[in-house]
Amino acid sequence: MPGRTSQMELRADARHNRERILDAAREAFATRGLDVPMAAVARRAGVGVATLYRRFPSRESLITEVFGDELATCASVVDEALADPDPWRGFRVMVEKVCAMQVADRGFTEAFLTAFPEAVDFERTRARAERGLAEVVARAKAAGRLRADFAPADLVLLLKANCGAATGSPEEAAAASRRLVAYLLQSFRAEHAEPLPPAPPLTLGHLHATATR
Repeated sequence: MPGRTSQMELRADARHNRERILDAAREAFATRGLDVPMAAVARRAGVGVATLYRRFPSRESLITEVFGDELATCASVVDEALADPDPWRGFRVMVEKVCAMQVADRGFTEAFLTAFPEAVDFERTRARAERGLAEVVARAKAAGRLRADFAPADLVLLLKANCGAATGSPEEAAAASRRLVAYLLQSFRAEHAEPLPPAPPLTLGHLHATATR
């Protein structure tokens, strides 16, 4: 049946083009940020711009599709930290995993911090992850394991520092990140904590500004 075969081939081509676009976008966002031109994504994928827009009618739809799985993974990491009976271990493992994700795909940090009002599921998952982060910090403080003066700005400082350390080859970036995170986690412990200067007025928005430079 030629007609059915032709339709099956068209559907297979469409699926193939979609995967090529997603792979190309993931690579482009990781190396050039979310502002990379859609035409550049199309060229990298080996498809026409019209084909790209047929599959993904807006940049927002492409970004949320590319990073949806990563965001869900981030939210699950936070959920695992909340479920850990040891609040400090939950906090520590969460920080290690989130920083490793940041190094592996720098575009994810920017996507996590960018508002996508029309992407309801994406926004809902991100809001859940942000609430969970705050709760993980509160649990570790209440257990007396995380220093009492730890501020939300300190988590932003950690992620900014991690982003700056993650240079060079993927192997070098991962090694530098692990070393830096290990150092900083030790400084976050409540035991033998010395007074610190006041926390800077940093928010997640500052991290987004760093990621887009």
